[in-house]
Amino acid sequence: MSGHSKWSTIKRKKAKTDLERGRIFTKLMKEITVAARLGGGDEAGNPRLRSAVQAAKAAGMPNANIQRAIKRGTGELPGVSYEEVVFEGYGPGGVAVMVEGMTDNRNRTVAEMRHIFEKNNGSLGENGSVAWMFHQKGLISINKDNIDEEELMGIVADAGAEDIQVEEDSFEVLTSVQDFENVKKALQENGITYAQAELTRIPQTTVRVEGKLAQQTLRLMDELEDCEDVQRVFANFDIDVAEMEKRYG
Repeated sequence: MSGHSKWSTIKRKKAKTDLERGRIFTKLMKEITVAARLGGGDEAGNPRLRSAVQAAKAAGMPNANIQRAIKRGTGELPGVSYEEVVFEGYGPGGVAVMVEGMTDNRNRTVAEMRHIFEKNNGSLGENGSVAWMFHQKGLISINKDNIDEEELMGIVADAGAEDIQVEEDSFEVLTSVQDFENVKKALQENGITYAQAELTRIPQTTVRVEGKLAQQTLRLMDELEDCEDVQRVFANFDIDVAEMEKRYG
């Protein structure tokens, strides 16, 4: 969990740059569109759509853009039809990597994934090659200034949370997929705002990488996340924050 949390912290810092480039809006609109297509346009009855809309609002996306994305998903407006895809592979030093994406051209995306992995001292694997190394969990990040740990523990434990990790400036609440919405609802009912809430993949074990391998791993992660067809990337590396800051400052 520690490696994942450190990477999450770095990614939140990077999000400002991503927002400036418009990349985050593109990814969020794809997620909203697919969520609406699969589960309908009513947020109350579609938890995936509700989470996507909340993330879009948190990123500052105009409501008009959100509504257009929903209507494209429900078929009320014309738009591109996206297919959800998952890729698995290995990065430098044997780091396991999982990539979730949405594409309107699977062959193009497969070729791009293979190119990015091989360019960065990795390899694209078969389905199932690394998925078993990850558990799907809910992850909710709460700023320490919003609540103390004991009060937070009481609220989320009653709602079904599995664990709380204490990071430098935040609490990371871990839940099962089934209890994710219950914990979010409990926080909202108690007036507790969270910085981030997502379904994620937590590695069961981590691979320590340092020096050149660490920098190659971070470059691989960056290039995967910058790919137009990629929504999220997960990996089981363990890299020191100081090593990450060499790349991100």
